[in-house]
Order: sequence, then C-alpha cells, then structure tokens
Amino acid sequence: MSATVGGTTALGDNAARQLANATKTVPQLETISPRWLTHLLQWVPVEAGIYRVNKVKNPESIKVTCTSREEENQLPRTFVDYEENPREHYLNAVSTVLDVHTRISDLYSSPHDQIKEQLRLTIETIKENQESELINNPDYGLLAQVTEEQRIFPLTGAPTPDDLDELLTKVWKEPAFFLTHPLAIAAFGREATRRGTPPPTVSLFGSQFITWRGIPLIPSNKVPVADGKSKILLLRVGDKRQGVVGLFQPGLSGEQGPGLSVRFMGINNHAIASYLISLYCSLAVLTTDALAVLDDVEIGKYHDYPDTYK
Repeated sequence: MSATVGGTTALGDNAARQLANATKTVPQLETISPRWLTHLLQWVPVEAGIYRVNKVKNPESIKVTCTSREEENQLPRTFVDYEENPREHYLNAVSTVLDVHTRISDLYSSPHDQIKEQLRLTIETIKENQESELINNPDYGLLAQVTEEQRIFPLTGAPTPDDLDELLTKVWKEPAFFLTHPLAIAAFGREATRRGTPPPTVSLFGSQFITWRGIPLIPSNKVPVADGKSKILLLRVGDKRQGVVGLFQPGLSGEQGPGLSVRFMGINNHAIASYLISLYCSLAVLTTDALAVLDDVEIGKYHDYPDTYK
C-alpha cells in the first residue's frame, strides 16, 4: 500500500511492516506463581518412594533423675520404646502426557523452540499443582495433617496480632514461617495497622514480606478461600528440627529436577510426538507440634477511620 505525501508517493506502514521483524516473547502464563512453599521446605530424598516416620512411644515413661551429693540415690532403669506401626508416606505423581505435532516443531521453532516452550509451560503448571497438593491433598497435605490440639480460631473473626501470638504458642520451637492466602495477609495488615502496630517487612529471595514477631508471612494462592474465610498456617521445617519436610525420589529416568521426570514416548502414525511428564512428591510432618493452623479467618473486614484533622 502506498500513501501520497506532498505530491510524492511513499511506502506506507502496512506494506513496510511486511519486511520487518518483530521481537517476540515466549508465551506468558498468568497462573505461574513464585511457589514460595516449595522453596522454603527442606526436600528429603527417599528410597523406593516410601518414607517411614518412626516415633517414640510414651515419651513420658522415659525415667531420669538428678542425683544428690548428700545421698546415694538409686538410679532409675528405663528404655525408649518405638511405635510398632509408624506412618509411611508414599510419593504421589502429578503427571500428564504432552503431545506436539512434528510438523509444528519442525517448521515453527525459530526463534523459540516449540517443544522447549511446550515442556516449560506444562512443567510450570505441574509445579503449580504440586504446591496445591502439598497444601490441600486429603492424604498428605498440610491442612490434612494438622491435629485438633494444633487448631485454633480467631478471637473476633479477622486475624489479629493476638491470634498470631496464640498460633506461635502452638509452634514455639523454632517456627519458620506463616503460610496463608494473600487476602488473609492483607486482612492481618489491616488489623495490625488499626492497633497502631504496622508489621515490619523483611527481604527474602529478592521480594518483600511482612512479618510478625520476626516470622515472615508467606503468601500462596493455593491456601483455600471459601465464604469469605481462609486459614493461616505456621510451620517448623527441617528433619533435624523434627519439622515439616518435602519428599522426592532421586535418580529418575529422564530426570530434569528433584522428582521431575520427562520421557519421550515416541511418535504415532499421526506424526504426533508424545512426552510423559511426571513429578513425584509428598510431604511429612515429623512431629505434631511442627504445624498449627488458625482456622476460619475472615478476610473481608475493613475499618472506617475518621476523616478529621487536629
């Protein structure tokens, strides 16, 4: 197409654009999140996909004594008993089969490799599902492993500093972080600000997090929200601290990361190449006092402040 400018003919934009190259991004996936939970957990390799949590039976029956300098006390005799049927955690697989037509990958892989991008986006989706399972799975998820004595409820509905202090009494041995929905973090921030104690922030992984009593509040959109209510979890992590640990299987065929396997399955008679993508993972709470939850947290409570000046 041409345009007439001052009596002369010049090349127009639409025609000129046909000879120009455009800078193209890789596909952007809005559902990708930082997945802080998977970064903050300690990941423990397991054998044969099984992790057995052995616990001491009747710890109060272990007898010790402090001897006196004046008297020759008889020393107690004791032993440490173990549970006979400890819980075993089995790795679960988050899997899918990715299909890519060979014609597409052959013809349209410049400047971005089609197979590479298809795999990247599928793996990101699998990892998002992994974090959701770590929180919500009815068998091994965090919410399913909270015991009743480690479950508390807010005093007034909205999450207040008093509620988080009460939660800290449940996981007082080296607590690592709170985990909750971003809406619950905002609700806590409003309550803390209303009391004149706006929570300080800390920088982790290049991002800012608000804290309470020095413990960061980590956001995750996988924490459920229903009927205007959510939950706030508090975790202690690491096997040496008898806390919460993530589980994965090392040495997989086609391993691309911890517990992540990508295997080429072949090309069918429709010229479609298939790739099996699997992520094997689970989660274990080593002791009951490593995990607590503040339940039924209201996230829609706001406050009016008087618009007056002194």
